[in-house]
Formats: sequence, C-alpha cells, structure tokens
Amino acid sequence: MESKLLQQTKINFSNEVTNYYPEILTDEALVFITALHEKFNTKRLELLENRLSQQTFFDEGNFPVFPHETKDIRESDWKAGTIPQDLQDRRAEITGPVDRKMIINALNSGAKTFMADLEDSTAPSWKNTIDGQKNLIDANKKTIALKDVQRNKSYTLNVNTAVLLVRPRGLHLNERHLLINNEIASGSLVDFGLYVFHNTQIMLQNGTAPYFYLPKLEHYTEARWWNEVLAFAENYLEVPVGTFKATVLIETITASFQLDEIIYELKDHIVGLNCGRWDYIFSYIKKFRNHPNFIVPNRDQVTMTSPFMDAYSKLVIQRCHKRGILAIGGMAAQIPIKNDEEANSAALEKVRKDKEREVLNGHDGTWVAHPALVQVALAEFNKHMPTPNQLHITRDDVNITEQDLVAIPKGTVTEAGIRKNINVGILYIESWLRGHGAVALYNLMEDAATAEISRTQVWQWLKNEVKLEDGRLFTSELYKDLLADEVAKITAQIGDENSKNSKLDVAISLFDQLVLAQEFEEFLTVPAYQYI
Repeated sequence: MESKLLQQTKINFSNEVTNYYPEILTDEALVFITALHEKFNTKRLELLENRLSQQTFFDEGNFPVFPHETKDIRESDWKAGTIPQDLQDRRAEITGPVDRKMIINALNSGAKTFMADLEDSTAPSWKNTIDGQKNLIDANKKTIALKDVQRNKSYTLNVNTAVLLVRPRGLHLNERHLLINNEIASGSLVDFGLYVFHNTQIMLQNGTAPYFYLPKLEHYTEARWWNEVLAFAENYLEVPVGTFKATVLIETITASFQLDEIIYELKDHIVGLNCGRWDYIFSYIKKFRNHPNFIVPNRDQVTMTSPFMDAYSKLVIQRCHKRGILAIGGMAAQIPIKNDEEANSAALEKVRKDKEREVLNGHDGTWVAHPALVQVALAEFNKHMPTPNQLHITRDDVNITEQDLVAIPKGTVTEAGIRKNINVGILYIESWLRGHGAVALYNLMEDAATAEISRTQVWQWLKNEVKLEDGRLFTSELYKDLLADEVAKITAQIGDENSKNSKLDVAISLFDQLVLAQEFEEFLTVPAYQYI
C-alpha cells in the first residue's frame, strides 16, 4: 500500500543522491513527509514572501512596532500550556551538531538539556542530515555508541543524560535532495517530520516526548504555521495535541516586537523562549541595513550589555514569565584554551560573569557550546537559583519601549574589526563547505550566525563607506587590500598542501561576492548550499 502511495506522490531524489537510507526514508516516512509538504509548503513560501514585503517597509526608513491588531493579546491575561516535568529545570543547556560523537558527549556533559542542531551548526549535506537522523534515533533508543580507532577510545551513553531537544532548519532553507511532486522539499518539514515519525513512540515509552527549538521566526504568523504543523503531526501519529513541545529562539529583531503573539500562537505547545544573541545581532544589522546613518560597530563591541541587547533580554524574561513559560539566556561561545592557563582563566571568568548577569536578571537557564563550560554555567545558576526555574520573578519593573529595542549601539569601526570579519567569515565558510557547521576559530565556537554577522558588517560598512576610528574611509580599494592580505594569512596558516584539498578558493569567492553584491543576500547558507 505504502509503495503505491509513494508512487502516486511522485517523490524523487536529486541526481546527486547515491545513498537512499532505506532504514530512515521508508515508504511510510516519505508518505508522512509528503503529507506535511502538501499541507504546509505553499504557506511556508507565502510566509517567506511576506518577509520580503516587510523588508521593503524597513528599506523605506521604518522600524518595527508592537502590532496594533494584537493589542488585546498583549494586554489580556492568559497563560500558555503546561511544561513537562523533564523541561522544568533547564539551567544549563548545551548545543551542537548532530554528529555521533557530539551527541554522546553532549548528552553526557552534565547539562540539563542538549539541543541537537540540524540548523546553524550542521552543514546540511545529504549525509550530515540523514546520518543525523540515524544518530538521534540511536540516542533515543539509548544504543548510540562510537569507537574511535585512531585514539583507541570508545564513547557510550551514561545512565543519566541530558534531555534531548532538536532544532530543525529554518523556514528559508530547502532540502534540495528530495523532490515532492516536482517541488523542492522544505528543510524544516523534512527535519521535523523524520524526527517525529521515527522517535515519537520511542520517547513516549521513555517517559519523555519530542521537544524542539524553532529557529529564526520573524512574525507571529510563522509561529501559527509551526503550531499547525505540530498539531497535524500529532494527529497523524495519533498522540494528543500538546504532546510535542517547542521553545522558540528569539533571534530576529522583528520577533522581539511580537513576543506575546508568538507565545499565544503556540500556546498549546510552547514551553519557552531563548535569546539567540548572535543571530539577533545579524538580524538587527540586516533589517535596517539600508537606513541612512545606521552603523553598527565592531562585532566585539556589541555585547549583551549594549542597550538594545539588554532591553530585548529583559523583555523576553518579563513576557515569558507573565505567560508561564521559561526564558533561556544566550550562548557562551568560548571553548577551553589549552596550554595558556591565564588566557583560559580569563575566558572562563568572562563566561561566569555572563551567566551571573543572566540568572540575576531572571533567566531560567542558559546556553554553552562546549562541555567544559557546563559546570561554569551550572555553578552560577545553582548559586543564585535554588528553585528549578524563576517563573516567580515577574520583572514588572521592566518597561521596554519600541525605541529601546532598536537603539543603535555606540562604538567604533576599526581596521582590526574588518580584518577579523574577513578572516573569520572565510574560514567558517570554507569549513562549512567541507561539511562542518560548528568550527573552533580563535578560541570561540563559530556557527553560521557569527559568519553571517561577519559578512553582513563588511557589506554594510562598505556600502556606507564608513569612517574608521583612524579617520580613513572604508572604500572598495581598502577592502580589496585587506582581503588580499587576510587571504595570504589564511593560505599560509592552512599551508600550501592543505590548501589544495580545501574549499578555500570557493569560500573566498563566495565571501567576496556576498560583500560586493549590490543587493544584499538574506542568508549566506542559501547560495553556499549548491556547493555541498
């Protein structure tokens, strides 16, 4: 029966697919993916078109506002649905890609939860995407293991592990390897659909359920779309509506103007909001990129203490707690610095202060990118948060205005800042093209979000011929000189022999095209996708 259905739906694989993963892409699973596609893909494309209309509005010099049509939702009293017991305490969350070793180490890290990421820290090659689904099934079955022959080391799960959440790809990302009725599939629906199809019953038997992080929402209508997807899947898989739970990443500037609305649209499923700080900075620059006199300083100078970042963080806490859901803080991207105790201690202290600020502000948990940082985060939250969460902290003292959320951060643009953006941007893209979405660069764990900031800043500074701290204008000639210089450094760093086996030439070309483009490219991963 399934094979007939499959034939009728005209599912095809792209020509480059050689591994069809029959144990994952079963007829039954593909019929379910087809049902999701046919019901929700057209609306997804409409929502992406709405983003373009919104950008036109911003390009005319406008800023977001709290929506007039949803004033009643913001001002009335209501609560979201219940939070499952195993998501009540999320004081330390670790995130990372869905490769086998990362999943095992993250689940064993001592963190309360692990967000397995099919989005910004996973380069979405066919192999990475479907192998990731296999790894997640094995993790939920508690059978996941790895033997590292070279290091003579084995990896298996501990008895007690972190609670698993999964982040599917954002609405803008396709799954080009799978065609449904001759239409390219949605990365969001493929990632979500395969996960719930294969794991729902396993997880329910384990006393948990499929939990998700939903990325890059820009409008409450996108939250409505996800709520409908969740409910449809629950009905299809014959589990009660509300079984699946979601935390929404507030990582776009427009989403922070619609926090109550996003929670309301997902109220049967939502358990929290997260301050996705790096994508938020990227979105902030991107949305207002064509405003006159809109210049954001060096990336290193934009922190959670910058007024617009502080405002959004506190507003998230206030609105979450009013609606009975958790407010999760942002990512500490630092990684251990080996062979330099002083530098390592300074990095850990920076993380400690960041987590101390978050817990004192009222956050219920926080993110780290490396297992070595879990205990630093736990220590601060354990010290200041004796309860499982801080839903009792209402932050009624907070009064964030529309102007507060878009206040331009003060600071400078320097040659060093431009050089760093060029260097990090190219190195990250090169690694991504080789299939690595989480990349350790200069003692930080970089993912697509930080690379997006790097290339967007260079584009914006160049478009405005910004004045540098030393008085020079940032012109195309200066950019070309700095690019050539950084490329020479990167080439020397990689080495001639390694350069031949790298994707460096493509990465340099892609970065250069993105920076010099007349029309800004919304996401670097979209044009880069054709190369993996």
